[in-house]
Amino acid sequence: MRGLSFRSLAFLFLIAFLVWSASFETCNARRGRHWRHGRSSNSVSLSKKNNKGNIHRKGGHHNYHNGKPKPKPKPKPKAPSHNKSPPLAPAVPTKPVYDVPPPSHHSSVFNVKDFGAKGNGVSDDTKAFEAAWAAACKVEASIMVVPAESVFLVGPMSFSGPYCQANIIFQLDGTIIAPTGSKDWGKGLLWWLDFTKLKGITIQGKGIIDGRGSVWWQDYPYDDPIDDESKLIIPLHNNTLPDKPPTPIRSELSGKMPSIKPTALRFYGSFNVTVTGITIQNSPQCHLKFDNCIGVVVHDVSVSSPGDSPNTDGIHLQNSKDVLIHTSNLACGDDCVSIQTGCSNVYVHNVNCGPGHGISIGSLGKENTKACVSNITVRDVMMHNTMNGVRIKTWQGGSGSVQGVLFSNIQVSEVQLPIVIDQFYCDKSTCKNQTSAVALSGITYERVKGTYTVKPVHFACSDSLPCVDVTLSVIELKPVQERYHMYDPYCWQAFGESTTPTHPPIACLQTGKPPSNRPQSSPDACF
Repeated sequence: MRGLSFRSLAFLFLIAFLVWSASFETCNARRGRHWRHGRSSNSVSLSKKNNKGNIHRKGGHHNYHNGKPKPKPKPKPKAPSHNKSPPLAPAVPTKPVYDVPPPSHHSSVFNVKDFGAKGNGVSDDTKAFEAAWAAACKVEASIMVVPAESVFLVGPMSFSGPYCQANIIFQLDGTIIAPTGSKDWGKGLLWWLDFTKLKGITIQGKGIIDGRGSVWWQDYPYDDPIDDESKLIIPLHNNTLPDKPPTPIRSELSGKMPSIKPTALRFYGSFNVTVTGITIQNSPQCHLKFDNCIGVVVHDVSVSSPGDSPNTDGIHLQNSKDVLIHTSNLACGDDCVSIQTGCSNVYVHNVNCGPGHGISIGSLGKENTKACVSNITVRDVMMHNTMNGVRIKTWQGGSGSVQGVLFSNIQVSEVQLPIVIDQFYCDKSTCKNQTSAVALSGITYERVKGTYTVKPVHFACSDSLPCVDVTLSVIELKPVQERYHMYDPYCWQAFGESTTPTHPPIACLQTGKPPSNRPQSSPDACF
């Protein structure tokens, strides 16, 4: 009786244990099917609601049939099922990758194609560019993207402030082309793409700005300004060219382009401007212009237009300060770099120039205006097949001054006039003789070497305000006979010194200062 009682108790204990074990595994099976890491309590509640009324399920540890469990041996732990949601991971950035990675603080990217630009070179994408700029303008450190492998036809437009946010990047990797129909330009505009009153604006990339200027050049009026130094270049056979080229066929068949020709890319009234990496080609007039800007950096830029394209300056500076231009290739039909009035603290180095008219300060003082230029350095420059090398040009009748100029390590190859000061500049057939002039002082030429084809040095200074403190050092220029008459060095009213022997000898430079009874500065000087 006692043994029977013990067996009964053991049997009852076993039954109770099995019931408790089945209930525990049932809870685990339900939890394994629906529980998710990182889900909110609402998600868990929703899963429980959806489970009600379900009789047959897969994916848990047990199958259920008619509400009763079918016991199985306890399985080994499984790896998480592939249909379970993994823990949430950080989103993968979807911003495009640029050749020049933008800083991480940039907050927004605005691609012109997202605003309707077609990029097929035929459809007018001006409105899409305007819309993209309007959006980028509102966001500090935004990026406006002109994508690669697309050609965008864009009419004249202004990317303007002053209410735009700072530090906008214009990422140019595609090609922008100008319209060539006269109706697109009205009576004429001074610029095509104009960036105005911006802070920290950058244009960068490997793209192209193509002004398609040939339609303007062939309508070029023959009384437009000409480079005065061309009068010094006399071919050996003067009858090799016609007096006036024939009228272009295009002009006879369709309307001429306006007489006012636009600059391809202009910056006005802006601070901390950077242009890098891009190519600007075939502008109707100047390729890249900075007016009233402070803090300009241009590097790794290419300018390209034919050597006979009229008035197509490469980089034009006016009323701008603290300018750095370096590591660029400039080929055009006028000055590779033109430095105008109001410029100071300009540093140009490691630039290739040619074809073109060299690197010039001026022209200054036109129509009796005051000109002020100071602290200009041009060094480590190579020039090939240019009209001039390094030049200063001013008009009679002007006032103001140019001072503190250094031309250093200038390599010239087949340059017609390597060193030029011309204070009688005149871009038409005749100009009125006038007494007043822009005063020139503190002009240094050092290590100017290479070959010339017309004249090595041309110093034509004002009678009333001679050039003073002109310094020559290590000048080595050799003649190369080509197709022009050649001349010896020329000096008029130029005073200074040669600190080393020069080749050829430049004996015409007068040593010392002008006579004491002659004024040595403009009565309307700048400084």
